[in-house]
Amino acid sequence: MILAVLGTGPSERERILDLAKNASEPNWLTVGMPGIPQQLAGAVESEREASAIVYWSPMIMPGLLQTADYVRTIAIADGQPKHDVESRVMVRLARREVLTRREPAKFDVLVGEVALRQPIGTPDMMIEQLRYLIKASVEYPNVNLRVVPTRVGWHPGTAGSFALYEFPDSPPFVHFEHYSSGAFVTNSDDIEAYRKAVAAIGQYAYSPADSTNFIAQVIVEEYQENDIRDQMAQEHV
Repeated sequence: MILAVLGTGPSERERILDLAKNASEPNWLTVGMPGIPQQLAGAVESEREASAIVYWSPMIMPGLLQTADYVRTIAIADGQPKHDVESRVMVRLARREVLTRREPAKFDVLVGEVALRQPIGTPDMMIEQLRYLIKASVEYPNVNLRVVPTRVGWHPGTAGSFALYEFPDSPPFVHFEHYSSGAFVTNSDDIEAYRKAVAAIGQYAYSPADSTNFIAQVIVEEYQENDIRDQMAQEHV
């Protein structure tokens, strides 16, 4: 369905899905192709099948928690053709289904403070995006969102973003999503190293409750949206 939205032809669709099926092969590398990243099919399939996802996103909002305007702004700034922009928005929003379906994936997300303060789009768009992070953290029991503040010194997350996927009937793997390419790594030693990296990054992260309060504080500090505090106070009564 997602590939159809992107406008891929039958032969190209079959080739991409074949690549996705082979994502369990060691150190599988995907490179970009005109219009859409080849890695997209593999990432979507991974999200659909995973029972648990751990995502470290230091510089940008986590993909599964991005709002439509946030996705659209990035696509336009990246110079994507107009006819591709809305397709990308639809695909991104469709991927959220893994968090709200009947048996949703457990989603542990560590997001860097930089991502919260980096202005993408208008102030109103950023307020909407930050409010959505709070909403997801509070309303989705399977979402465990924690903010990692800046100025904590070196930790494994300074090397860049990554996602760790766990599956009920298959070995786990790590996915690196880059600008126009990505890689899947399944080596057991690497998997263990990234599990330790998650634990190390987590030592610097705020608790989920403190993280939602911190996001509300960022909204006030960056966008002078003072009513967020009154709203959160009412929700915690």
